[in-house]
Amino acid sequence: MNKNGTLFSSKTAPIPRVRPEIDIIPIENNGQSYLYFRDSLGYATKNFAVDRQVAPLLSLLDGQHSVEELKPYLGEGVTTDQLLDYIQFLDKHRLLLTPHFQAYARQVEEQYESASAHISITAGNSYPEDPDELRAFLDEAFTGFAPPEIDIDEQSIKALYAPHIDPRVGLESYVKAFSLLQNLRPKRVVILATSHYSGMYPDLYENTPFIVSDKDFELPLGTFSSDTEAIDRMLNHPVEMGLSDNDRAHRIEHSIELHLLFLSYMWDHDVSLVPILVRGFDELFYMENGHLGQQVSHLGSYLREQFGNDENTLFLISGDLAHVGKKFGDEQPASQLFTEVKSFDRMFLTYAEQNNRKALLNLMKEQQDPYRICGFAPLYSFLSSASGLTGTQLTYDLWDERERESAVSFGSVLYTRQSC
Repeated sequence: MNKNGTLFSSKTAPIPRVRPEIDIIPIENNGQSYLYFRDSLGYATKNFAVDRQVAPLLSLLDGQHSVEELKPYLGEGVTTDQLLDYIQFLDKHRLLLTPHFQAYARQVEEQYESASAHISITAGNSYPEDPDELRAFLDEAFTGFAPPEIDIDEQSIKALYAPHIDPRVGLESYVKAFSLLQNLRPKRVVILATSHYSGMYPDLYENTPFIVSDKDFELPLGTFSSDTEAIDRMLNHPVEMGLSDNDRAHRIEHSIELHLLFLSYMWDHDVSLVPILVRGFDELFYMENGHLGQQVSHLGSYLREQFGNDENTLFLISGDLAHVGKKFGDEQPASQLFTEVKSFDRMFLTYAEQNNRKALLNLMKEQQDPYRICGFAPLYSFLSSASGLTGTQLTYDLWDERERESAVSFGSVLYTRQSC
């Protein structure tokens, strides 16, 4: 490996392939056809696109062929020097699996891990980045959508399970759920949230399903300070709970930010944060009481002992429901699955309301999570700590992304202390 991370420069070595986590999406703009490169890890140059005519070349970049070997496939008048220049152009923008990309990625990760703050990655993408524009956007939303009509004592609220769907498609659901927290003034918020990206780093998070960050979270409408004292106590607890304090998985994660967005709009008091990302729990489908099951149980017990009876602590659980259709690997378009998905979601939310973690796990085990419920792991973790709470379903919605024959469902459940 070239440790300096210089651009790929060989005509005889195999050309590194396009990075597998990059989606190449055909788009149209002003009558022109392009290929747009969407990098879920945020390493590539933003808003990068190339002419769609290069699609045949991209299909040949499989990691097996050199520039010289591709010469027969080049058009007339195209030289190997020109092809190498184009390969270096792609490499410069960090699209290929090369030493240049790897050196850049390592630098980005190290800078994030050593930083004291997590800067919002959703601002300017899922909602306005400008504070005035964002406040106007949320003013309109909270004025336009009425909260659910449920009879509760606000002071009994202990937790909220809510989505992390893009606000542009789930704004009404967010407002209806979070508006019930508007008058609360907790001193601490513990967030258990779906980790979408920890799987990219299997060696880093092996045997650590819970990923904690002690960074402050900076959003356009305010900054949430981490509760470093509470986090240190967790990390130094003698019982092994599967916690990692390497927060690389938080760098591009949206599941915590989107909850904080609404808190930053509604609250103006000081509140500290304990942010925990939760990896997938597939192992529980085969061995409920194995190593992972014990880690979940230990963390649940710890959260219950430390914060369960603390009136100054609110829990947030960030997770969506089903992910179905061709974008997620199903052969059928999502619209053909709606009936069975809604039935499954209804059972999932019912068991969530009932605070019945055993039934929830059995539901997921039946077909090994057939609809990719990303909110299962953080919700199951919370229910492991949630004795004496009653749930009330607030919302249920489904985003039908018809043009991609895919869909995501999402809902919310409010948890309150049972009256004596």
